[in-house]
Amino acid sequence: METDRPKKVLALDSSGLVASVAVVEDGPAGGNLLAEYTVNYKKTHSQTLLPMLDEIVRMIELDLEEIDAIAVAAGPGSFTGLRIGSATAKGLGFALDKPLVSVPTVDALAYNLFGTDRLVCPLMDARRNQVYTGIYAFEGGRMQVLEPQMAVDIEVIAGKLADRGRDVIFLGDGAPVFRERLETLLRETLAKAGKRFFFAPAHVNKQRAGAVGALALEYLKEGRTETAAEHQPEYLRMAQAERERAERVAAAQEGAK
Repeated sequence: METDRPKKVLALDSSGLVASVAVVEDGPAGGNLLAEYTVNYKKTHSQTLLPMLDEIVRMIELDLEEIDAIAVAAGPGSFTGLRIGSATAKGLGFALDKPLVSVPTVDALAYNLFGTDRLVCPLMDARRNQVYTGIYAFEGGRMQVLEPQMAVDIEVIAGKLADRGRDVIFLGDGAPVFRERLETLLRETLAKAGKRFFFAPAHVNKQRAGAVGALALEYLKEGRTETAAEHQPEYLRMAQAERERAERVAAAQEGAK
């Protein structure tokens, strides 16, 4: 029967330096990652995303009509990467007449560490001493969002973690960028509470479409979908060009006073 068929989700993540495509399905025994293709190298996502999808379709003999939804890391992240991922997901949604599942990038990154008893703090380098980040915990077999994704200075998120006084794991491309600063900010405060901080290993420390898809399966059960026409990336802050324009306008207005 149709109702017994496992739900399949095609997942895309091009929100950062990593390009990743995956197909996941649910079922009575839990989720299953059918395929995942992830590249963390120099090519632009516009060159890699669709060829990666084509390869997965070929390797697992997938009929895209069998897909129940298309999940995409919706932001924050690289403005160009988000636009490529969004445009790809919207195009597939329109072509296949399938719903989209918008997955917050930072939430999906945290989902890589599902099941840990420590706090999880993803860090995506947002430049200008800022990170895209949040704070997460896993309780009762579900991910709890303790601090929703935000764009803040590294000192702000370090302060929030110090206040919570729990072991924490960092991951994401911002972790190596701010590692020394975090060690300075947190070593003493967490040590006083008898707690420590850790950095996730290489196989789970970057964006993965498998995590986007696995989280999207949960959203799908809750009916958290949108149409291709409705989907928009979540940037959290203005692009650099927009910020510079706003600064020039503000300076011109100030000078005119």
